[in-house]
Amino acid sequence: MKRCWLACVVVVLLPHMVNASVVPCGGSFESFVENVRQEGIGRGHDPAMVDSFLQHASHDPEVIRRDNAQGIFKRSFIDFSTLVMSDHRIVKGREFRQRHGAELQAVFERYGVQPGVLLAFLALETDYGVVQGDFNTLNSLITLSHDCRRPELFQPHLFAAMKLFGNGSFDPVETQGAWAGEIGMIQLLPEDILQFGTDADGDGKVDLRGSAADALMTAGRVLNSFGWQPREPWLIEILVPESLDWAETGVRKPKTLEEWRALGVSPRSGNWPALSLEASILLPHGRKGPAFFAFSNFNVYLEWNRSLVYATTSAFFATLLSGEPLYLKGNPPPQLTNEEIVWLQSRLVELGHDVGGVDGIVGSMTRAAVQNEQVRLGIPADAWPTSELIALLR
Repeated sequence: MKRCWLACVVVVLLPHMVNASVVPCGGSFESFVENVRQEGIGRGHDPAMVDSFLQHASHDPEVIRRDNAQGIFKRSFIDFSTLVMSDHRIVKGREFRQRHGAELQAVFERYGVQPGVLLAFLALETDYGVVQGDFNTLNSLITLSHDCRRPELFQPHLFAAMKLFGNGSFDPVETQGAWAGEIGMIQLLPEDILQFGTDADGDGKVDLRGSAADALMTAGRVLNSFGWQPREPWLIEILVPESLDWAETGVRKPKTLEEWRALGVSPRSGNWPALSLEASILLPHGRKGPAFFAFSNFNVYLEWNRSLVYATTSAFFATLLSGEPLYLKGNPPPQLTNEEIVWLQSRLVELGHDVGGVDGIVGSMTRAAVQNEQVRLGIPADAWPTSELIALLR
């Protein structure tokens, strides 16, 4: 059975790469391909090159099915992290680090991104390069560009693939990857490869599928572009007193570590980073579950993937692969059912909150709305939705 929890499940779209759709979506697929052809020629590409690029393009209904079935991030942090942070991945991470220590160190020296951070991304994206996807990349991109659900997200990558083909860096027949068009060990889309792809091994090409050096340095470059603070922490498990004002928690409410220490918060390990650093308190399961300091580098995880569950899992897995122990699960209330979350989100919208969409996912915006309502209702404002909150809001 394939182990693939991100590339085969949810598309990663670097947010600064989002552009407008330029070719009308929907309608006859053949007409759409012709419109893509005309747009490519209009961009100055050689007509023969464009024809060669599109010659074997076809619609893939399995891509649409996958795109409409992304439900894994409705899991809670504990469920999702337990699923993906397997003993297999921990062992393979150690082995990968032994094989590619020099490449990991080179990224650290250039961008200050710690090896554990890179290992965690590789683990969750492709099992350290083992599971990179077997979908034809061109067919994935052109299918999603034709579909009217999110063409503005995929069409720029379709034309970027065309440009890569013109440069001799993309094979429209042989290139394979995830269902959403991501390529290589770190699963980047073509426009991102054009901007960030790095030839770190000096062989004259960017090979994100077969070269660990290229993939790792490219990942470091991406994280650097998002504002990664070199050699600084990203996530630290903490112990939080019951007396804390829970309304002060949340990933957008930073204080200095000195201020948190004065409030009785402490790292689980007992080792404090520089007390001048700022961090927010992240409670992925509320006040009775795991608790973390989330530093500015944690925001980079949210730039890589906007799912709070994925970002928290990847960030914690990076600490685990760096030698820290498994987090304390605590005894949090269970996650609400999908139906309950949808009802809650609908009710929050009625009350004037923006939850980012009624989708059954307890994301950052839903949590912020939950916390505001908890404050209003006078119950512990830890941003974790519970049956008690639903009862009060009914």
